[in-house]
Amino acid sequence: MISDAVILVIAIFGLLLLILACQRLFRARLLAASGAGLTGALLLAVAALLFVVSLNLHTYARLTHERPVAEIVFQQRGPQSFNATLTQVPNGEIQMFVLSGDEWQLDARVLKWKGWANLFGLDAQYRLERVSGRYRNIDQERSAERTVYPLAENPGLDLWQLTLDHPSRLPFVDAVYGNAAYMPMSDGARYEVSITQSGLIARPVNAAAQQAAGSWR
Repeated sequence: MISDAVILVIAIFGLLLLILACQRLFRARLLAASGAGLTGALLLAVAALLFVVSLNLHTYARLTHERPVAEIVFQQRGPQSFNATLTQVPNGEIQMFVLSGDEWQLDARVLKWKGWANLFGLDAQYRLERVSGRYRNIDQERSAERTVYPLAENPGLDLWQLTLDHPSRLPFVDAVYGNAAYMPMSDGARYEVSITQSGLIARPVNAAAQQAAGSWR
């Protein structure tokens, strides 16, 4: 993440320069006042930009190696209808959904950075984006009820979207991509989802999930 202390230091320097500019203006030192004022305003603008970017990046988690990110458990409600309980790791947040279909899908965003950006603590970062139900039958997938739920808010300046819209203007971003994992839904099935530098991996962790995944493949 962009350090809050760095942003604060830049903002303080900008504010001090603006105060200095006001003092010089009071003393009729117009040239010196304008230089300090412009520099101070620029530093405050940089601090404000870093703040809104940091606000958005705080919705992501650092990714340095494979790590578990979620566990999802299913209870069948009826034909092609399941209660899904998703527990995010490591914060332990529990969310419950009703998913329609034969399979579940978990989507994530991943941001990677240029090597020099790592000096500012910007390791690869990820954010779980949404969970949804899928149908195996293509005709059903096109026409049947779709169930899709967001898993994250998107405050501040959306660096992800800016990178997609203007990739050449953000040289500090090395790669930005979406990734998804999906597995079959089954009554009592429990899955663990991990993330690596190459994306999401879903693994069955009990007999019901292993049986469903075995027959699905």
